[in-house]
Amino acid sequence: MVHAQPSAAPRAPDPMLARATKPTASPAQAMSRPGERASQPSRRAESAWVRAAQRGSAEALEALFRAHWSRAHRAAYLIVHDAAAAEDIAQEAFLSAVRALDRFDRRRPFGPWLHRIVVNRAIDYARARALRSEVRAEVEPAGPAGDGAAPYSDALTSALGTLSPEHRAVIVMRYLLELTPGEIGRALDLPRGTVNSRLRRGLDALGAHLDEDAR
Repeated sequence: MVHAQPSAAPRAPDPMLARATKPTASPAQAMSRPGERASQPSRRAESAWVRAAQRGSAEALEALFRAHWSRAHRAAYLIVHDAAAAEDIAQEAFLSAVRALDRFDRRRPFGPWLHRIVVNRAIDYARARALRSEVRAEVEPAGPAGDGAAPYSDALTSALGTLSPEHRAVIVMRYLLELTPGEIGRALDLPRGTVNSRLRRGLDALGAHLDEDAR
């Protein structure tokens, strides 16, 4: 399969992220690679691909993969900070979505459904890795955080690595995947108030880390 570079129209900058990162770019631009935000497929085109994929079209599955791979991989990477693991997570999430496609409601957009699977798998991976690291720390010196080469190198990505997987996840979902707090809550099975609390705490921690780096 060929990896595409999809995109979506940016939302207005969120004042919480502006306080934390102080960039001149929008929140989505701060988390995206150059050229990553070209046009996304229309809902009509995506619905047509889903219908065709549900009937067994390999071409439609390829189109869905090309449209959503880049953001799915980036979301996974920003949570787990391991390029090889992020690729595995994004691929496994897509395969999981394909296996469940016959039960998918075509009235819903495909992207957020896929990204929910990606983020939940990434959180599970990051939690399990943290637990393994705690066990290893008792018997051997600590090693590097991730085995894969980092495909994204910037201050914001590094700062995200200092947060817990749960805080990384809500920030990635809000500012890269551009989901609303209500959508994030439904995806992660969390109350909206919990989502907003994690966003505030995560952004405050990001701002403190970036301020230290800027000194």
